[in-house]
Amino acid sequence: MLEIRREPLSALEEYATVPIAFEVRSVFDAAEAGGGFELTERPVVAPYLKDHDAIPGEGPDGWAMHFDLANWALFAAWQDGRRAGGAAVAFDTPGVDMLEGRRDLAVLWDIRVRPEVRAQGVGTALFVAAGAWARAKGCTELKVETQNIDVPACRFYARQGCVLAEANRGVYPTLPHEVQLIWRKPLR
Repeated sequence: MLEIRREPLSALEEYATVPIAFEVRSVFDAAEAGGGFELTERPVVAPYLKDHDAIPGEGPDGWAMHFDLANWALFAAWQDGRRAGGAAVAFDTPGVDMLEGRRDLAVLWDIRVRPEVRAQGVGTALFVAAGAWARAKGCTELKVETQNIDVPACRFYARQGCVLAEANRGVYPTLPHEVQLIWRKPLR
């Protein structure tokens, strides 16, 4: 049984216990095609582990140092009495550039699912909850950032009805091989 609960932001420490790390086995190359983007998958020479939480100040414990979280929502997925995943959504937050200064846009800031329950509907349930919360705030669109090295996330967002709107090279100066991918999902 899967249950999605909205949690207070004071639960960020527990939220962070769900690992976000994943193994990079392949990457997507993005090319403009027909007014959109075409993704072509290619294997990496040596698979490696990517863990966004391992970057100092980037994990959930650092969000409050960078942003006012007053307009954020935190969701947790519970399965069989255990935290299975979580999602954080930002709305109307100064300093979150991805919000473009718009009040009709929300950003899925973070989504994570325990490795042993990935690909079992937990992420989809969290994504749906995030979209419903954003719609209730009057948002007409949900925006998501990922990278070309996270092939499973790209496939997940495409399955959720997101459209790849941008492929930006050079956004991560310390990671020049990574390409920022911006996905958008209409909410109305």
